[in-house]
Amino acid sequence: MRRDQTILFQIRSCYAQLRPSEQRAADYIQSNIQQLADLSLANVAEQAGVSQPTVLRLLRALGYDGYRDFQRALLREQALNQPEPPSLMYGYQLSRNDPVASVPARIVATTIQSLETMLQNISGQDIERIVDTIRRAHRIAIFGVENSLVTARDLSTKLLYLGLPCVCYDDYYLQKILAGSLGEQDIAIGISYSGRSRDTVEIMQAAKQVGAQTVVITNFQQSPIAQYGNIVLCGSNEQLLYGDAIFSRTTQLAIVDMIYWGVILSDYEYYANILDQNSRLMRDKAYPE
Repeated sequence: MRRDQTILFQIRSCYAQLRPSEQRAADYIQSNIQQLADLSLANVAEQAGVSQPTVLRLLRALGYDGYRDFQRALLREQALNQPEPPSLMYGYQLSRNDPVASVPARIVATTIQSLETMLQNISGQDIERIVDTIRRAHRIAIFGVENSLVTARDLSTKLLYLGLPCVCYDDYYLQKILAGSLGEQDIAIGISYSGRSRDTVEIMQAAKQVGAQTVVITNFQQSPIAQYGNIVLCGSNEQLLYGDAIFSRTTQLAIVDMIYWGVILSDYEYYANILDQNSRLMRDKAYPE
């Protein structure tokens, strides 16, 4: 079964749009997915600490007619799914005895987990707000350092291909000058996985002080940079552990693609035409097929 057809994926896809009580029910279902086929609706509601109508609202949001319909779908999914090999576990600690041959499967599994966690924390409405702000901006300034600078460059490149007025500097001093020159019609996008990179935090503070619209892309809602974002896209709230930064660009680049696709879909004919024009300008830089 494809991952995007599973019940867990359906829950994570709409989680950010759910009411708090429905999220509690969703949390219980995600944590006890293997036992639900044997539990009644009343059992699920009681264990989740919500009412039965709340559970039913959640299931209807997932596309099911009721609890029995959900249980039948769950049983079909369990019958189709084969147990994953032991190496395909979400998250792992690296030790000197791990075989190199296990790396591809374990890296992919960890990356998938990071993306699914991110999906649970980002709503379509957040992306719509960012897209609307970007389209109305006179200037788009994108900031980041170290690993996050790679993401900043990628976002800048994609928006430039769509004909949007984007600026992204590597040098901190130029970033600081740019942030201070922004106005109310401009947008500053700050990218920091930890949310604690002093340079990026100070630059976003400067941009907010001069009245620019601000968007923060980070992994931790309570990080210092989050207080300077009018809109905050948060990948997760998991504890920052040594080595997490290895996977930081995976979620950041996925968010970049969400914004990029969102801009295109906001006026498909217009942006597809600009993208086609700019692509033709670069065709002589590639060998012919």
